[in-house]
Amino acid sequence: MAGDNAASLSVPGRIESSMATAKTAASRSRVLRILVADDDPLVRAAVGVLLTSGPYQLIGEATDGAETIQLVQRLKPDVLLLDLNMPKKAGLEALREIGDKLAGMRTIVLTVGIEKRQVLEALQLGARGIVLKSAARTLLTACLKAVQAGKYWVNNEPVADVKHIVHDLAVAVERERPETSPKLKLLSPKEAQIVRLIVEGRTNKDIAGELNTSEQVVKNHLGKIFDKLGVFNRLELALYALDNRLAERA
Repeated sequence: MAGDNAASLSVPGRIESSMATAKTAASRSRVLRILVADDDPLVRAAVGVLLTSGPYQLIGEATDGAETIQLVQRLKPDVLLLDLNMPKKAGLEALREIGDKLAGMRTIVLTVGIEKRQVLEALQLGARGIVLKSAARTLLTACLKAVQAGKYWVNNEPVADVKHIVHDLAVAVERERPETSPKLKLLSPKEAQIVRLIVEGRTNKDIAGELNTSEQVVKNHLGKIFDKLGVFNRLELALYALDNRLAERA
């Protein structure tokens, strides 16, 4: 009897385990609905062929940045494959306008070439992967799998956390700027420090811990910084700081 009871009690556990395994398998095998945004019909056709090799569904094609925004809002894709150089609106401009309006969508930049500053901006705008068109045939599906698993894809490999990459890119972009802007003088030492931390991709909570203060105080400082520099949000501040070498360390 005791053995029978033990056996009966173990059944729900096995069932729950089987259900969890089934859910995980289903999640991994779920078809990704993909929107391709590229003004080159040959690229769109080639991507369509590549997507036939996996659990992917091409749900739409956009030929310019403005159409990309419209189709993203209408079709609600899981993944947006985004070219940088498109008519009407450039790829990053379209991504900036899309913002976080569509929760859960992953963006992969698919481009002929990309500069460090563009990689930095793309990641700061929420892109999850960067793939060169010349390598798409061998790397695009690997990138899609990495992004589907919650990772990033940068420098031809999956990355769990891009904070250090964003930091290194910010430093590299900063070094390429020829001169220090006199606008640095507009900021107090603490404000300048906050700007440097923003460029490194730090959150308000991180910055508050670094400065041993509260998040509200950090928000107050950011409000003053925005007013002084004529920017409206953290992303604009980061890009402005990089353009004007405001993120230099003394």
